[in-house]
Formats: sequence, structure tokens, C-alpha cells
Amino acid sequence: MFSVPIIDISAYVNPEGTSDERAEVARQLDEAATTVGFMQIIGHGIDQRVIDGLTGALDAFYELPLEVKKNYTRPGENRGYSPPKSESLSMSLGVAAANQMNDFYEAFTVGSERSWYAADGLPEPSYPDNTWPDDTVATFRPAVEEWFAAARGVSRVLLRAFAEGLGLAADYFDTMTDHSIDALKMNNYTLPEGEIELAGELTGMGAHTDFGIVTVLWADQVPGLQVLDHEGVWHDVQPADGALIVNLGDAMARWTNDRWRSTIHRVDPPVVDGRIIRRRSAAFFFDGNHDAVIETLPGCSRTDQPGYPPITIADNINAKLAGMKQGIAPKDAQREAQRLTSAHSGR
Repeated sequence: MFSVPIIDISAYVNPEGTSDERAEVARQLDEAATTVGFMQIIGHGIDQRVIDGLTGALDAFYELPLEVKKNYTRPGENRGYSPPKSESLSMSLGVAAANQMNDFYEAFTVGSERSWYAADGLPEPSYPDNTWPDDTVATFRPAVEEWFAAARGVSRVLLRAFAEGLGLAADYFDTMTDHSIDALKMNNYTLPEGEIELAGELTGMGAHTDFGIVTVLWADQVPGLQVLDHEGVWHDVQPADGALIVNLGDAMARWTNDRWRSTIHRVDPPVVDGRIIRRRSAAFFFDGNHDAVIETLPGCSRTDQPGYPPITIADNINAKLAGMKQGIAPKDAQREAQRLTSAHSGR
């Protein structure tokens, strides 16, 4: 039976958590990462006020006219506004959709800037300045920045737990994430009635893996998110009350030589009377330092499968972004693409 486990991480969030309690959390995370690649976390410590601030900011921005929102578009960059049907996430795996740029969501992306870190020589393409709609939605920036900081904090807590789940020191990844490329992509899945051609292919967000280390997702409790299991069957996933959905990205899958899964997922929002039911989500991508090298971690070598070729965090992300935004298939996504092309619908 397919299920996404609910894991209470409060032993890592609470300074009074005992070593035995943390060890149990690390064990549960390891099991979930090995079997599903997805998990739901509770006990994360983020106040509901911060979540309410985020959702209010999203609602205020996405209610603006499309022509106003397009003022914040930055073509080819992973920042600012992305209109509907301007991206194709399946192309990040090198799998073209019937209509290449056909994902029906709209999004707004912010992320790490070079000025945030003391490190010298950080490349501008990996750490670009953000665009903020301050002049149209004054509450947007402070609410989003507060959520960004909260999600980043949870990601760093999880990384320490993940390290211990792999039998490594809790601080093992610290030097690989001290100037991390982090991004928050805030998505909206709703279009005005009449803009959806139901006779054609409808994709909310195309099938893909995430690119970095770990993703922390807040989402409405609305159907739409689907996860691909080991047998190539899609399953619906909805967040439990108060839970954040967490999944692993390609960097962690490569580091562990697929001991842990970067699971393929997609969003197919429900359509009623020709309209997509409103669905919002905010995915925080904790991606690691641009120059950190992804190669097999200690204890993750396998005799039945060679490790991935070494690649830097930035090179891996840039290859996936070129597929998503420009339709240029990455050269080294064969394992993920094969899983996707063999998938079939089912429960």
C-alpha cells in the first residue's frame, strides 16, 4: 500500500529533544527517503501566523491583472513572475510534452542573493537579485521574506537529521550549504473560465524531479499533487492538517547513489465545469552551494550500480532550468526520464 508517512521532527526543533528521540526521527526519515522519497512533517515549529501571511500575499498578488503581473517577468531567469504556459517541467528530465511549454500554473520566484553571503566571487546567474512587486502589493515582500526564513530554517534542521539518518555527522553538509542557492517558487493553479481547452492536454505542472537537496512545500489541501511510485503508478497526495510536504531533490539522490529517491511528481489540478479548482502552493528549494560537488557519499557505494558522474550543484541546476524554461534537454537525466516514460495511471 502506497503512503507518504507523517513524521514529527520536534525532537530536532526543540533543544530539549534527546539523542534517542532524534535517532528515532532520523530512522523514520531514512525509511521514508528510501521507500517513497516523500514525507509529511509535523512539529516543524512554524507558526500559523506566518503561513497566513504567505497565503494572503499570494492571494493579493495573483488577483492582479495578468498584464500587471507580467511587469515582473524575467525571461530565462529563475526569478520574478512566470505566466501560465511559459514553462515545461517535464523537459527538465528531457521528456517533451505534446505542447512543449504547456504547464498551466503561474508562479513567482525569489531566492538567495550574492549580498546575503560573505563568500567572494559568487556567480550572479546562481545568486541573482530579486524582483519584488512592492509598488502593487506592499505586503508581499515582508510576508514572503518571513516565510522564506522559516522554510529555510526547517530545511537546515532537516539536513542535520538527514545526515544522521545516513550515518554521518550532523554537521556533515554544513560546508556544502554555507552559501546555499535557495529559491522559493510560489505557484497558483487557477485560470479564468474559457481559457482551458479540455479537448487538449491539460497539465498543471509537468512531471519532474526537484533539482537540489531538499524541498519544503506548503500547499492547499486541494487534490492535484501526484507522486510516482517504484512500479510506475501515480498516487494522489494531500497534506495532512498542519503538515508540510518534504521531498528529496536530485542532489541528494546523486549523493546517495539512489539509496534515497528524488521522486518524480506532478500536479494535475481537478477541473469542474471547465475551470481549474483554485490551488496554491509554495515550494522552498534548499539547493546547496553553487560550487559544492555532488558525488557518492561515504557508505553509499553500490556494487550493482555505478555512482553518478561528479557535477557541481550549479551545473546540475542550470541544466535542469534550461530544460524547464528553454526546452533544452539535459544530457544526464536518463534514469529519471526512463521512470517517467514507463509510468502509467492507476491507484
